Amino acid sequence: MTQAVVSELDERVPGRRWTVRLDAAGRGSTAVRISCSRPGCVEQRLPSAAAGRAAAVAHIKAHLRVAPAPRPAAYCACRLADCHTHLPHTGRPRMDPWRCGGPVVLAVVTDREGRWWQVMECCSRCAAATPGAKTAATSQARAAADHPTTPTIPTAGAAAAPQVSDHQVAAGPLPAPRSTPAQRRPHQAKIAQRIIPHDLRPVVLRDELIELGALFRAYQQRDQPDLALLADLQERKARAFTTWADVTSEGALRWEARRAEQAAATARLQHQQRTGNITADDGPAVTRLLNVPGQWEHARSVLAHVADHTPLPGPDARLLVLMLTLRTAHTGTGNLVGQDLTALGLTDPQDLVEKLTGCGWPSLPGTAGDLLASRPENATPITVPSLAPRADGTGPFTFGKKMRPKLSGWAQKIISDKKLRKAKATSATRLLALTLATQNTASGRLGPGGHGISLNAVAALVPADDGELERLVDQLTATDWLTDAALTDTHLTGQLTERVLPLGCPLFSSTRPSE
Repeated sequence: MTQAVVSELDERVPGRRWTVRLDAAGRGSTAVRISCSRPGCVEQRLPSAAAGRAAAVAHIKAHLRVAPAPRPAAYCACRLADCHTHLPHTGRPRMDPWRCGGPVVLAVVTDREGRWWQVMECCSRCAAATPGAKTAATSQARAAADHPTTPTIPTAGAAAAPQVSDHQVAAGPLPAPRSTPAQRRPHQAKIAQRIIPHDLRPVVLRDELIELGALFRAYQQRDQPDLALLADLQERKARAFTTWADVTSEGALRWEARRAEQAAATARLQHQQRTGNITADDGPAVTRLLNVPGQWEHARSVLAHVADHTPLPGPDARLLVLMLTLRTAHTGTGNLVGQDLTALGLTDPQDLVEKLTGCGWPSLPGTAGDLLASRPENATPITVPSLAPRADGTGPFTFGKKMRPKLSGWAQKIISDKKLRKAKATSATRLLALTLATQNTASGRLGPGGHGISLNAVAALVPADDGELERLVDQLTATDWLTDAALTDTHLTGQLTERVLPLGCPLFSSTRPSE
């Protein structure tokens, strides 16, 4: 096989191939660079990925406009690369070897993420088998075998030629054979690699599936992604496939509908992350202090860590340990001043600091009184050994040094809220405010899916009994933190007010019951 290819290459010129790539220009920047494998093409730098894709497509089109037509005698460039663009490589020889065929074409191939574009001079059969390939030009000439000349039928003037036959054939032109029209296969509508049955009922469902298939194919041809549009299409697909599954009782369709729901939620969330806004279910966009889902998860992880590792009981100790953790989370060390403690609304901050240092959880260079008397110009260093990185460099948290001050500022803004300070809210009330800020939907409804927070979950994060919890909820309602609050035997329901929605860290879990 290899010898045959080598001998054929000796007789034919190798097909051309060149690639245009789009890569990041560097870390911490949205700039991109465009490189082309054609000699003489200089690298370009553009400010954004969208501008880079547009420039890359324009570069490819410019090459195609000036490139010579495909050469009929060129050897397939796809075959030169073992047809890896359309044949899976399993490491074992194929039982049925691939055979190239058809005229030579210029085919353009791109990846679905829009990171590279490749032009290759290959046979039309390889171009048709390559996913997403588009033919830009076709060779004008073909080999003689592709168009055999029709043999000339003898005429009356050739009657003198000898004829060897046991039946004498009358001289003269023979009638041309009747051509049999090729039977065309009926067009099969598809969506997600599934054939839509022509007899699917109701008709409105079939029409919706056909339209969705066309819209998804049109979306794949876009130069730039539109995540909001993609989320809408995935939601329509989920509804259509659910109806399709109900009609046919096919479990695979229901599974595909669930996948479409997840894809819609992911695309919607990515769109909101890119724009920096998380849209409430029934209200305008909310610009949040922590605007990335990863930051919301880090906030929840800190609250859970503090609930499990506070060395002393009571809400005062829990709140103080939370603030010290956020100050020292990355390296195990940090700086404090007296105002940091007095702003927490603790009953006896000096006694609490002395008890904590007596437990060995934090260490101070001086006394608790020195810490309370310190000012910004002479801040007190504090060390928490349990938060210091271990020998392998890991610690109890996965966020870095740039994330720590964002989380600390978010918690400080909640704890030192003006209305909470004016109402002289207790440490338990402020802990509950922090907890509710991390346990709500995008629209501010409490709990996963807006169905409320389990009282067991509240008790794990806020050390308060049921009787005290009702008083804390009333205080948050009075300070314009909560509205429509209600306590049942098992859950706390309600809604964060519009005033504090920017401080929320939404939960993005599925609210659809499992089927």
